[in-house]
Amino acid sequence: MELTMDNGQLKKGYKQTEVGEIPEGWETLPINRCTNYVDYRGKTPRKTKDGVVLVTAKNIRFGFIDYSISEEFVSEKEYQTIMRRGYPLKGDVLITTEAPLGNVAEVDKENVALAQRVIKYRANADLLRNDYLKYYLMSDVFQQILGDHSSGSTAKGIKGSILHQLPVGFPKETSEQRLIATALSDIDDLISSLDKLITKKRAIKIATMQQLLTGKKRLPGFGEGKGYKQTEVGEIPEDWDNVPLGDVGCSLIGLTYSPRDVKDYGVLVLRSSNVQNGKLAFEDNVFVEMNLPDRVMVREGDILICVRNGSRQLIGKCALINKHVVGSAFGAFMSLYRSKYSQYIFYQFQSNIIQRQINEVMGATINQLTNKDLSVFKIALPRNESEQSAIASVLSDMDADITALEARRAKTKAIKQGMMQELLTGKTRIIDKYCKEI
Repeated sequence: MELTMDNGQLKKGYKQTEVGEIPEGWETLPINRCTNYVDYRGKTPRKTKDGVVLVTAKNIRFGFIDYSISEEFVSEKEYQTIMRRGYPLKGDVLITTEAPLGNVAEVDKENVALAQRVIKYRANADLLRNDYLKYYLMSDVFQQILGDHSSGSTAKGIKGSILHQLPVGFPKETSEQRLIATALSDIDDLISSLDKLITKKRAIKIATMQQLLTGKKRLPGFGEGKGYKQTEVGEIPEDWDNVPLGDVGCSLIGLTYSPRDVKDYGVLVLRSSNVQNGKLAFEDNVFVEMNLPDRVMVREGDILICVRNGSRQLIGKCALINKHVVGSAFGAFMSLYRSKYSQYIFYQFQSNIIQRQINEVMGATINQLTNKDLSVFKIALPRNESEQSAIASVLSDMDADITALEARRAKTKAIKQGMMQELLTGKTRIIDKYCKEI
């Protein structure tokens, strides 16, 4: 049985509502008719160094509360004052009303206070489950409705009185709601486990780089019988050298272009936004149509480095140029480091060895590196090129492992979005008790 008829009429067993087509066994109600709510849009309480955790709008991410962003506290006295209208309990659903609008999470521990721009909903147990409500408020259906009723030219927001009137579509049977929420929670658990595994793999890679790139750990077949010596970059094997980057490669200046050179087509100009987590990314691209000198054209194996940026922490981030972007140019706020040892040196740029030198050169105010700065940075370099290749290969394999996990996580998140669209609108039903399988 298909969801829609060829003539555009409603499918048998479905009805049209303000949230779209839903099964006849479902209903829609304004949020304030299927929940009890408390609006904390008043003044944010005074903060203290410790006490009761204060959850602000910026702590509420899409689906969870991130306490690491900014852990703030209020006193027990303040807590008692602002909670007179109802204490948040574990499982209550939070939604932000602005900056950012529409982020949703559930309260995940007892004794938390809520700041302004956060509304707490607790589902009416006779009609609705909290876990189902959380996923519904996160769904594309509700987020679209929320956006349609928001206001503001730059920072979108919504009044509590309007938000409370927005509709929720849900199965009348709370047991079906439970099955939907459980299915989505299970896939959330899978995503969370992948997050933890990726974090663990990244930490292992960082520790491995620290060992391999300084020679503290030698790979099999290298360094037998060799001792160590003290250098400017620390203790390194006696058959390694402490070398400036300028001695084993060169740095190139990027392309300067004007707004009139920017087109919807032409040559891709690689910029800071094209480097994400040590890899090339292409979600924010700029193309130019102009005569380009050969010095601004990238080659396979080049290291693309961010050398100028408003954000200090982005200085030094880099990516290795692969064959797929050969023929592209790179922008003026970037530098290109070219060396026959680039596969090995790329990982030196990711290590704290070069990052420490970057921090020393930049000083307190200037967020930029010059090509002269890059040329004097020193690294520990094995004299044996086979050892360089072996180290780069080990780290590259670790990168490939992490990339595969990230791809699996992205695919799982896409599957979750599809499941939410299907399950939270009743297009797909979980069990035969409520309808025929479709």
